[in-house]
Amino acid sequence: MFRPVLNLARALGLRAGRCPVCASVMADGSRTLCPACAGELPLRTGGLCPACGGMSGREEDPPTLCPECRLDPPPWDRLYFHGRYTGLLRELILGYKFRDRFDRDRLLGALGVAAFEARGGLVPDAVVPVPLHGRRLAWRGFNQSLEIARGLARHLDRPLLVHGLTRTRNTPPQTRFGLRERQANIKGAFAADPALVRGRRLLLVDDVYTTGSTLNECARTLLRAGCTGLDVLVLARTQREPTESI
Repeated sequence: MFRPVLNLARALGLRAGRCPVCASVMADGSRTLCPACAGELPLRTGGLCPACGGMSGREEDPPTLCPECRLDPPPWDRLYFHGRYTGLLRELILGYKFRDRFDRDRLLGALGVAAFEARGGLVPDAVVPVPLHGRRLAWRGFNQSLEIARGLARHLDRPLLVHGLTRTRNTPPQTRFGLRERQANIKGAFAADPALVRGRRLLLVDDVYTTGSTLNECARTLLRAGCTGLDVLVLARTQREPTESI
């Protein structure tokens, strides 16, 4: 399962001779992930719902719509993600977001590319990141979703709409709330620029899918502004019933 990940570092021009995760020296001087780290970053391609990413059954099972998405489909067509939000993937994301591990940005971008290509992603007209409010951006110093989207847009040779979607309210962090509270907290918190998104099929990018509340609100905002359809890409997907804050 981890073979598609092995050459990600080489594809993105990461430092030769060392694993970009654990920095162990590669005997052949290659730019690939070492086998141990690659084995901890499995690319999930089966046993999942292609709309919401819910994981069930065996990994070798083909993607199949879950009952919830059959009855109430999300406002996007397909969800792409690299793997479950656990283990090394979780550590990489948290280190990048909160511990200034900016050396991991190209690797995380490569994981997003791998997830998109493994599922035969439809190339969009443009790529849109989930935005941060200006105050949150000033506190954190960067938007991790924008940086992941930047790598995808470059790889796909598509425009990156940095201002296609903006955050109009500085909402409390979603980690404080349950599902219904998250939905209420995020409602009306975004605005889309019709001049940028109208008539385009978009790829909406974020780092982690938890309950889907933020992505749902972003997607509906973009659709109201006139985009013709969209897919969503995240690096990681939590369990259906999240038990931890992110």
